[in-house]
Amino acid sequence: MINAVIFDLGETILNFGKINPAKMFREGAKLSYDYLKINGQPVSGFKSYCLRNLLALRFKNFVSAITGNDFNSSAFLRKIGTKKGIKLDGEQWRHFAWLWYEPLSKIAKIEPDVKLTLSKLKNAGLKLGILSNTFVSRDSIEKQLAEIGILDFFSVRLYSYEFDFRKPDLRIFKIAAERIGEAFENIMYIGDRIDKDAKPTLKLGMTPVIKTAYTNMGKNIPQGVFQINKLSELPTLVEKINMK
Repeated sequence: MINAVIFDLGETILNFGKINPAKMFREGAKLSYDYLKINGQPVSGFKSYCLRNLLALRFKNFVSAITGNDFNSSAFLRKIGTKKGIKLDGEQWRHFAWLWYEPLSKIAKIEPDVKLTLSKLKNAGLKLGILSNTFVSRDSIEKQLAEIGILDFFSVRLYSYEFDFRKPDLRIFKIAAERIGEAFENIMYIGDRIDKDAKPTLKLGMTPVIKTAYTNMGKNIPQGVFQINKLSELPTLVEKINMK
């Protein structure tokens, strides 16, 4: 029986498609820079501001790739700013982090009937959760989900930067199962990556589902993994599995 459904975020609930990282970075940098200027903070020219943050984030990403640990970009950017004499209160720092993420949030698309889909799953008595690899802060992610109107559907929300490991490490899936309070065999996990979503959950005995996305185009779906094109297919899929 499927008693819980856990979702990935990117290309699963939020569909970004192929993005231009340089464009997203520059737009976020401009928004955050202007915010600091408006608030009278000690920032130099925009080019040096961009370069400083770009080099720092690239180095942090490099370390992250080696260690397999995501980092809290919000805390990291705050640390860089504080060293440069920037003084903001807690809410201002949270807004500062959001401005870096805002350009990406604007290109995210969701399925028009996502609320209805989540409502059907919830009304069927299923627990819903999120488990995502990300360095974007919880505050920024959940601000976007709240604006969409779907945050409250998810009683459990786990983001990899809050742990010392990330998908496909089995430990993070085990924690998700513990938090949602169900055995592996009673959990369905939906993501877009075969390597980071389908294979580890299949190994644990969860029910893996791959949502069609550019990240898995042309790849072979392993036996035992379900595939959907839209999240709206999930209620029927869960019903079929639970009727066996």
